[in-house]
Amino acid sequence: MFILDLTYIAPLERVDAALPEHSAWLDAHYASGTFLASGRKLPPDGGVIIAVGEDRAKIEEIVRSDPFSVAGVAEYAITEFAASKTVPALESYRQPFPG
Repeated sequence: MFILDLTYIAPLERVDAALPEHSAWLDAHYASGTFLASGRKLPPDGGVIIAVGEDRAKIEEIVRSDPFSVAGVAEYAITEFAASKTVPALESYRQPFPG
């Protein structure tokens, strides 16, 4: 599982201008099952996406294709983690504790 932590690097007006394309990009990755949750940070200086995938390289490829990345309005930090505990609704995403 991955936490995709976006930080806006452009004024919010430029971010908002790219929002329709970013929303369509999000929808495509929700439809594929890669994204589980997303939203803007409070205060609005970036966003967070919870994603699943076996391959960090594929997640990095997805991040590079984000219209926010392409437009140069956001940068990503990617954190991979093993979700060893979850609410029951996310049980299928649990992973054994590594080590």
